[in-house]
Amino acid sequence: MSFMDEIRKIPPVTRFLCGATLGVTLPVMLQIVSPYKAIFVKELVTRRYEVWRAFTSFFLGSSGINFIFEFVMLYRNSDELESKHYARRSADYAWQLFLAGLAILGLNIPLGTFVHTRALLLALTYVSSRLAPPGSQTSFFGLITFPLIYLPYMLVGMDLLMAGPSAAAVSISGAVVGHLWWWGVWDTGALRGWGTAPAWLRALLGQTGGGGVAGIANVGGGVHVVPPRRLREEAASTTGFGAHSWGSGRRLGD
Repeated sequence: MSFMDEIRKIPPVTRFLCGATLGVTLPVMLQIVSPYKAIFVKELVTRRYEVWRAFTSFFLGSSGINFIFEFVMLYRNSDELESKHYARRSADYAWQLFLAGLAILGLNIPLGTFVHTRALLLALTYVSSRLAPPGSQTSFFGLITFPLIYLPYMLVGMDLLMAGPSAAAVSISGAVVGHLWWWGVWDTGALRGWGTAPAWLRALLGQTGGGGVAGIANVGGGVHVVPPRRLREEAASTTGFGAHSWGSGRRLGD
């Protein structure tokens, strides 16, 4: 099996996110492209129409080992969402990602943020952790084990300690967008209509049907639509938050 065959196994939106991250970050790391060309500067976007900055600012990763850490988290969270919760609904996932990106931009313009990569990662992490099975655990480099639902707050705390309040504010903006995403599309459905991909995007990604249905669970080989809140309550009542073994969970930094 060739390398390209393995790449094609990755869901399309996740493949795009990872490819864009490598495409933007590696040339900067290799000093082929100046990082100044990739950051978001409002005046250059609105006055000089350098609109690509709104895109590249979401995919400019950190340098060194931090980039590997961020890239692995991006892949794991996005693949988890697209493969399981957005199975056969990649167009809806792409559209909701686009709307989340607009919301992140709106929150960060007053902050003067140049790079939105961390905010996007926090938004994906928040949604992924909220949709994980009840009682799921994760560990921080194998040192500390804690409920997966607290992972976004752990990342915000790390940014506060390592880079200060300004970096934590960017991460918080991503967590806020992630909460609105989860609450509006998956928990209450209040924003579900907005999260339905337009017809041209569904055709582009080969998604059939109207889409926009949250809470799809694969049970017993069939597909059943279950309201998310009821799904969690049923899982809690049958497992007792721990009666069923969900495995070792995901380990960060592996």
